Amino acid sequence: MSNHTIHIKNKQMLHKKHFRRLVLFTFLLVGFTSCIINDNIKDSSTLIDPGNDPNFKIILNTDNGYEVFNRKVMVFNISVYAFPSVADSKLLHVANVLAQYLDNDEDGIVDNLTIHNELKANNSFLFIWQTETEKELFVIPDGHHGKNIGTDAINSIWHSNGHTGDFDNSLETTWNFMSSFGFEATYPLIFSNQANSEISIAMDVARGGNFQNPPTTYPNGAWFTEAAVTCNYECQVTTYNYWVLSSMLGAQKNRLTTIENEWKLNTRDKVQNEDLKAWAIFTNTSYNLPTVLPDGTYKH
Repeated sequence: MSNHTIHIKNKQMLHKKHFRRLVLFTFLLVGFTSCIINDNIKDSSTLIDPGNDPNFKIILNTDNGYEVFNRKVMVFNISVYAFPSVADSKLLHVANVLAQYLDNDEDGIVDNLTIHNELKANNSFLFIWQTETEKELFVIPDGHHGKNIGTDAINSIWHSNGHTGDFDNSLETTWNFMSSFGFEATYPLIFSNQANSEISIAMDVARGGNFQNPPTTYPNGAWFTEAAVTCNYECQVTTYNYWVLSSMLGAQKNRLTTIENEWKLNTRDKVQNEDLKAWAIFTNTSYNLPTVLPDGTYKH
């Protein structure tokens, strides 16, 4: 065998040896990286800032069917979820508003346990999104019931700004959540969208007639004039419920010019003097309805 042949074979063996070392190094590197990734997944709770709220902590979300949300806040065992893009302050504000609706006297105990149990039994939840794409991405699991709100509609500053400026629509979404999945289901003869429920009868008086869908023109003297063609009878009942309660609690006092095309009784006195049927329903202490407007600072 010539020296040239031996030299070639030695080079080939050396190349193979380097190649084996490179493969082994790559394998070890991939394995090490995988361990780091897996450790991060296992310990991803360290990436969730719990926030500084005295009553509620932001926690990692691991619920099946809700994987699009990275975190949530539990409010009396009811979940408020958020997409990763949602600011912690928005998530905590909605959680506090919900808590104040559930425990309006803020003594640490839910005011109406029947409503609370109904919400839990129905797997009811709230979720917050930043973009319309996010909202459409999530599909509510079967047997679960949810309401959603975008971050642009959440405005905690409204409360500290004398109830002026851009309205805090978390007041509406969270109450619609409470009424739709709680009060309407628990007290169907009072709050449901059945044609003969007490609130349906009151609403038809407020609208000047029974309309399964909003009419083009409402009768003279109507004070609830919902005009959205997409708002069916069920939607109208829920909306009427919100207008009555929020006006009685003072949320609409400075908003008449903004809302009068849909709702004209923007104060407690107006509801008391002009919507007698609604007043009788919402002042009935049997239902433990809220008497104080939430401001997003649950104080228990």
